[in-house]
Amino acid sequence: MPIIVAEHLSKSYRAAAKEPGMLGTLRHFVRRRYRLIEAVRDVSFSIEPGEIVGFLGPNGAGKTTALKMLSGLIHPTAGRCEVAGHTPFARDSAFLRSITLVMGQKQQLIWDLPVLDSLRINAAVYDIPEAEARRRVDELAAMLGLTTQLTQPVRKLSLGERMKAELMAALLHRPSILFLDEPTLGLDVNAQASVREFLLSYNQRHGATILLTSHYKADITALCRREMLIDKGTLIYDGDLAAMIERLAPCREVRLDLRRAYAAEELAPFGEVRTIEGRAAHLLVRREDLTRVLPRILSDLDVEDLTVGDPPVEQIIGQVFNGQASANADVQTPTPGAAQGAAT
Repeated sequence: MPIIVAEHLSKSYRAAAKEPGMLGTLRHFVRRRYRLIEAVRDVSFSIEPGEIVGFLGPNGAGKTTALKMLSGLIHPTAGRCEVAGHTPFARDSAFLRSITLVMGQKQQLIWDLPVLDSLRINAAVYDIPEAEARRRVDELAAMLGLTTQLTQPVRKLSLGERMKAELMAALLHRPSILFLDEPTLGLDVNAQASVREFLLSYNQRHGATILLTSHYKADITALCRREMLIDKGTLIYDGDLAAMIERLAPCREVRLDLRRAYAAEELAPFGEVRTIEGRAAHLLVRREDLTRVLPRILSDLDVEDLTVGDPPVEQIIGQVFNGQASANADVQTPTPGAAQGAAT
């Protein structure tokens, strides 16, 4: 059975609409006007236990609002959601013990205290016995490579170390469901990779269900087999990102390092010439033509190196969000909530 269910979930806000300037302020004071903001509109999906699901969308798309409804921080305007058999906004003890919400731009650690002190507070809040809390701290610290920093004040940690410590605090009670909102926000490449490896290891070790939002597409492609795309509050795709890429990117990228410079007209018979910089060339070749064209390239051109790949994921998703392509056109989207399996 699904562990997370959302049915026709919606959330709207009434926001004051004020004109600029002194006259606008006076009018706003005398007769206030409002506009309706639909943050989430009629969103339905379900997630099976152990899945790692990516939640993608531009700023203001409704990702964080959806996570806040699923974690019980805000009430939906319409529809319903259920998490681990609980109604989230009831906020009962069993529900709170089963989930965690990590927001990359927020912190729960006490700034001037050593990390261990904050972890002891969390252990007391969740009534974790002292010996068990120490064992869990040691396990998480070893997984995150954060053993020597636990006695330092939080303010003296680097951004990557603070994020790892935040994950430790959020996972100390060993939740079965992780809602992660931009957990790698602002981290360098090495720290991002470290956090991704930890999340994958935690999922495999404890069978945790993870719903992850991120602006770093590497987070999504490295961790998730299933992705949900949301734009303007509406869910526009739910399924395998690879299937969408294949539909929306009918060409493969062929990058050539040549032993001599070639003119564009010399390369045009092999595919669409995107760029030529000295002896480096970038071609687009249709997928169905690739096996026929590659041998010709190798026999007819003086090639030093050749690589074949898909267009960047960011480019494909950007086309969808900019309205240049339909994510669902001709794509066999799995039934929402159909088990994709934990990422491996």
